[in-house]
Amino acid sequence: MTETHAPRRLGRSIGALLAGFVTVVILSLGTDVVLHATGIFPPLGQHMSDALFLLATTYRLVYSVFGSYLMARLAPDRPMQHALVGGFIGLFLSTVGAVVTWNHVPSLGPHWYSLALIITAVPCAWLGGKLHLMQLRKNPAL
Repeated sequence: MTETHAPRRLGRSIGALLAGFVTVVILSLGTDVVLHATGIFPPLGQHMSDALFLLATTYRLVYSVFGSYLMARLAPDRPMQHALVGGFIGLFLSTVGAVVTWNHVPSLGPHWYSLALIITAVPCAWLGGKLHLMQLRKNPAL
């Protein structure tokens, strides 16, 4: 790789990671807002049942896989590595979030919710990257 291509590739790599993260955040928070507005989730600050946290976990996992797929799809090269880097960043952020909220009021979620996000960060990233690689095998022009 020449010196003129290195900054461009780095910029595209960072852009792929950011696009994946922004997508996951927008989809997750947007779904939260819709579920609160429709009354499926209680108003903010009120206790949510474990079943509702399971619902939130489920769509966050789906969005994480999609975000990782997007990272891999937009990566200038090495799509699986981009997805996994995103997964390890997600692992780190989920761990920080769990540590910061661990002893706070229950409305921030049960401990299993935080642990589920930590445990699934890298597997979801791998799955998103794998989906893109499978798509590439079927259609190398992507």
